[in-house]
Amino acid sequence: MLWIGWTLAIIMFAIAFVGLIYPVIPSVVFILAGFLLYGAFVSFEELTWLFWVIQVLFVLLLFGADTLANLVGVKRFGGSKAGMWGSTIGLLIGPFVIPVVGILAGPFLGAIIAELIFTRTSIKQAFRTGIGSVVGFLTSVVVKGIIMVVMIVIFLFFLR
Repeated sequence: MLWIGWTLAIIMFAIAFVGLIYPVIPSVVFILAGFLLYGAFVSFEELTWLFWVIQVLFVLLLFGADTLANLVGVKRFGGSKAGMWGSTIGLLIGPFVIPVVGILAGPFLGAIIAELIFTRTSIKQAFRTGIGSVVGFLTSVVVKGIIMVVMIVIFLFFLR
């Protein structure tokens, strides 16, 4: 059972990291699934209440980091709420419409289109907002990746 537990946990962790690139995959759910599958197949004994409290706090931090990075990226480059929403929608749709490149093109184009339609801003400003959305997305990927690594390290710490 030990091998099955570790194998499933590692697969869940790997899928979570793929979710950094494809935001349709809920990374945090797969991280938590890895912990739960390990516990189900091996043991929950080492995963104390303190472990779960720490992990829940990191889950909240992940959600906050994702939202904040996008907001700061768009706002810092002069974008509006419409630009932020357009960026988010483009981030979700982009990878499916334009495979591979869509992960960056989606939020970029989504922010530009939203700015042009809803705020009637200049093309130059809409373009700046698109750049901001990409910067926000890339910042979010790095921050979430670091948080996810910390979550897994804490998991390993509790298993020793």
